Amino acid sequence: MEKLQKNEAFSGPEGPVVLVIMDGVGIGKNPASDYVKIANTPNLNWLRENAAVYTELKAHGKAVGLPDDSDMGNSEVGHNAIGCGRVFEQGAALVGQAIKSGSMFADKAWQELVANVNEKGASLHFIGLFSDGNVHSNINHLEAMLRKAKEQGVVKARIHALIDGRDVPPTSALEYVERFDKFLAEINADGAVDYCVASGGGRMNITMDRYNADWSMVDRGWTAHVKGEARKFASMKEAVETLRAEKPGILDQDLPAFTIERDGAAVGPIVDGDSVIFFNFRGDRSLEITKAFEADELTEFDRGPKPNVLYAGMMEYDGDLGVPARYLVSPPAIDRTMSQYLSNEGVKQFAISETQKYGHVTYFFNGNNSGKFATETWKEIPSDVCPFEDAPRMKADEITEEVIKAIESGEYRFIRLNYPNGDMVGHTGVVDAVKVAVEAVDEGLGKIMEALKKTNGIMVCSADHGNSDDMCELDKKTGELKLDDEGKCKPKTAHSLNPVPAIVYDPSGASKARPSGVEGAGIANLAATCITLLGFVPPADYTQSIVEVG
Repeated sequence: MEKLQKNEAFSGPEGPVVLVIMDGVGIGKNPASDYVKIANTPNLNWLRENAAVYTELKAHGKAVGLPDDSDMGNSEVGHNAIGCGRVFEQGAALVGQAIKSGSMFADKAWQELVANVNEKGASLHFIGLFSDGNVHSNINHLEAMLRKAKEQGVVKARIHALIDGRDVPPTSALEYVERFDKFLAEINADGAVDYCVASGGGRMNITMDRYNADWSMVDRGWTAHVKGEARKFASMKEAVETLRAEKPGILDQDLPAFTIERDGAAVGPIVDGDSVIFFNFRGDRSLEITKAFEADELTEFDRGPKPNVLYAGMMEYDGDLGVPARYLVSPPAIDRTMSQYLSNEGVKQFAISETQKYGHVTYFFNGNNSGKFATETWKEIPSDVCPFEDAPRMKADEITEEVIKAIESGEYRFIRLNYPNGDMVGHTGVVDAVKVAVEAVDEGLGKIMEALKKTNGIMVCSADHGNSDDMCELDKKTGELKLDDEGKCKPKTAHSLNPVPAIVYDPSGASKARPSGVEGAGIANLAATCITLLGFVPPADYTQSIVEVG
């Protein structure tokens, strides 16, 4: 790996370069639904008018390695792009290509899973997010795998559906249920196979926890998927409709666990001899359920006897840990990240967030690797275990306090942090809480700016994608806000397709930072920007810095 060259025009600031990632804070197009604009943000407003550089960056679609510009960005691919300074084809694109080419089905992992159930007369199980949001999964991938399974002689398949409502509209579950019921009717029509939904529940209630924040979610999912122990319904449609009727206003992501029954018994518990595919391709919310299936001993919850099954993930979820042991599609091989380059130059680095985004500013930022580089220090602030709308400031104050300590210590030349508020609270759809969340981030920015004034440091401030900037559903035909019966806008809980701000704040003016004139820039350009401001020349194949210095 080549070393970075020193930048003769500017050797770096006296203080640190601080990269602030305001998760889910984009630049909205509709003032009535843009809760970044609606919030009181004096510091962001000042920076927009007075920073050395203020521009907009793409944070979705092809700019972050997704298949199409209609695909919203997400925190995983966003932090990959920010950290490695280039654009790699990401999960959705890789899986789609592997299915289209047939390489997934020709590879050893798929063949082992199918052979296992065919030899034993066992069931092939699919667990995963049940939508086409293309952030964690895609129902098209599930249907393609079921078609191939039938073609290859798999008689019995069971689907454990994690209901979305975050990457797609918040109460859209029945659209996917009705589509999939039709698919199942067609694939089962000739009587050759028995494929059906076996269990389910909302993604923020069961199974899809991340960063060890709330293992009780995994426990509830395990109990439903594996043990077949949850409230029983005759169909997934009945489950969704009943649970909604019992708690009006509940969002899809919060629906409790359920199982599907036949003759009074759960139709699809996971038992010895079965094969199991977790068909999410994104890693952060896949690691814990994977551990539950793979670890010989588990202390996080009372798993009971671990079933003797063949388990595979859609992709490798952690390259350092080699998790899972078996996977269907290889992830992008992200190398030569900014952190690695800086470590090789002896630049001391500090990375911090709270639990909900800690892995993004460490694992994803470092190219899907959980190991630290030699000069890195990581700090995790434990997140609250409660609905995010109940505590929308989250841990912004604590993160800010630790960042200021790191700035004032003089120990670190590069500091990176993630404020999760704009994204995690944005996903709740509770707009009053979103306003508080964005304001908490803005307050933190102001304090960091003051600390950098005192130390002659530089701040680079941006986001991984939008969310809080687009909080209301729009009518696709008219572009008008969709309103409920009370005249209030219907909440939108998914990420936006909006650009994100990119700000360079240099209170000392030492860098003489100015726009570089790069056109069509995306968040991948932030790595070269930070490297430039640290006094180095970015690698030749990194996307161009948005600033010139000296």
